[in-house]
Amino acid sequence: MSAAIATERTAKERVRRTRSRRRNELAPLRISQLATHEYDLDPACISLVCPSCRTWVPINRPNGQPGRTQLVPHHTEKAGTANPVTCTGGSHRRVIIDVEVEKWRQRVVEGVAETDGRRSNWVTRKPKVAVAPAVMQILSPLLDVNAALKMYEAHTKGCATCAPSGRDRCVDGGRLAHLVAHKRRTESAHRAALTIKEEQAEQREQGAWLLRDLQWASTAGAVRRADLQRVHDELEAMLKPLSPKTAKSPRLNDWERADVMSAITMLATKVEQLSR
Repeated sequence: MSAAIATERTAKERVRRTRSRRRNELAPLRISQLATHEYDLDPACISLVCPSCRTWVPINRPNGQPGRTQLVPHHTEKAGTANPVTCTGGSHRRVIIDVEVEKWRQRVVEGVAETDGRRSNWVTRKPKVAVAPAVMQILSPLLDVNAALKMYEAHTKGCATCAPSGRDRCVDGGRLAHLVAHKRRTESAHRAALTIKEEQAEQREQGAWLLRDLQWASTAGAVRRADLQRVHDELEAMLKPLSPKTAKSPRLNDWERADVMSAITMLATKVEQLSR
């Protein structure tokens, strides 16, 4: 009887079950399995990127017991959104911090140094826009003294500001007067420079012709011999069928014979010209 009473008073082992709704049945997240840029082990705010909603979430009780280190409950939308939705896949999910803080900090420093090394320090500066030349600067190389003087006189006749005496001038009249004076000062030097340039161009052309003549003279003999040999070969090829020694020599009529004799005469004239 005592044994039966002792058996009834012994508590039976009951099946453990989750009694709290704040529990996530997904497998715990291991920090070592995440990328370095997806978690932050700074003691000020230890956090990581939630795998479900891809948002940064703080870790609750990072230095507590392994089973109580969890992700803080969070929403999937931005802060201030109306009717936010709680992330069911990442809220209250257990986290296992199996990475040392010093190793993580060293890895981050090395990554930043490598990224800085890939960035170029070359500064691409904007090209400077050249100042457009004035109309007088464009026309100055194209005009001589007479053309500049004609432009100045035409402007003076049609301008109310420019006086015939030359004391009062507008902006364009002053520029034209300056252009006329400049052309008068530099006309002689400009003509002398043009003359020298023309003489140099003529000398270069004469030198090119002389060089061409010398090159032709060095090869003229070989060319003449080749032409003579070619004419001789044509004469032999033309006279060979007409030789009486050939048994099967073709019989030509008067017209064909006249054509052959004309061709032979032309070849003979050509040989005579090349032999001079």
